[in-house]
Parts: sequence; structure tokens; C-alpha cells
Amino acid sequence: MRRYLLLAFALLFASPHAFALRCGNLLVNREMQDFQVRDRCGAPFWTESYAAYDLLGSRDTGQIAREVQFDIWYYNFGPNNLMHRLVFRDGILKDDDTLGYGVREIGTKCDPLMRFVDLSVGELVAFCGEPISRRQNSDTVVNRLSPEYRHVREQRRELWTYDFGESRFLRQLQLAEGRVVSAQAIAR
Repeated sequence: MRRYLLLAFALLFASPHAFALRCGNLLVNREMQDFQVRDRCGAPFWTESYAAYDLLGSRDTGQIAREVQFDIWYYNFGPNNLMHRLVFRDGILKDDDTLGYGVREIGTKCDPLMRFVDLSVGELVAFCGEPISRRQNSDTVVNRLSPEYRHVREQRRELWTYDFGESRFLRQLQLAEGRVVSAQAIAR
């Protein structure tokens, strides 16, 4: 009996549908194209995009810079379900992360005293809506994966400001790589 139970668990985790996202009665799996996901799940409530470059070859033999496009989609399936963060690389679904519980209406569950740190951009927008001000900066990060291959990407940094109607203060949030890393009150 134990042997059959182990076999059942092994088959469950080996199945490509074991990690599938369900949109209604349709499944979304890794390696699907973005238009297929949109057809099954509808439009995401928030998206982000950024580019990276894969540098192939060496300085001696010549290098090719290949641009890679990353698109991140956030889905909110309501307050009784978890939100999802989908990561596409060149239009192909590569990752699906589950986040916290969703909201009934975007931007209506914000509390100025909530713990913002570690929220994803999608969770922040779902809870608080869009900020009154948004500034973006980036650093260039080069990862040398081998003598012949480097991955160059922007490390995204953002500064979002919210007005929660408090009399004297605004809330300013620093984000890095799509997550809140710090929050502070600033004077109007």
C-alpha cells in the first residue's frame, strides 16, 4: 500500500498539470503563449514589462546581444482566492507565483498602517490602487554565467507615493524588482 501511495505522489508531481493555474474550467500551464493565457483568463488587472540581454560569445570571437522581453501579469480572482503573478519570457509563460488573497474591488482594501514591506507590486495595486506619483530608476546588473555567456538586465527600482487622506503626511514606498522594500511617511 505504501508503495502505491508513493507512486501516486510521484505521478502527481511529474504531471505537467500539477502546477497549473485554473481560470474558470480551463487550465493554464507553463510554456503556454501569452495570447493563450489571455484567452483563458482574460486581461490581467496589472502588468509590468522589462528587457534583458543575453550576451553570447567572447570578446575575442565577437558577441551577439540578444534582447529578452519579460512581461509580468497579475490576476485577482476575488477575496476568496489567491492572486497570481505570471512571468512571461518572450511571450512564453515561465513562472506562476501565488500571492495573498485577492480583493473584491481593486484599490479599496488599503490601510495606511498596513505592513507594506514584502508586498509585490500586484498586491500593492490590488489593495491600494495606483499611486499619485511613480518614479522609476534602474541599475545594470551583469551576471557572467560562463566565459562565453553573460546575462545583462536592469535591476528595477521605483519610488511610489500614496495619499491616504492623512492630514499632514503622504506614504512613500521604495520598490526593488517588483517588491516593496521600505515604507516611510513624508510631509506633504
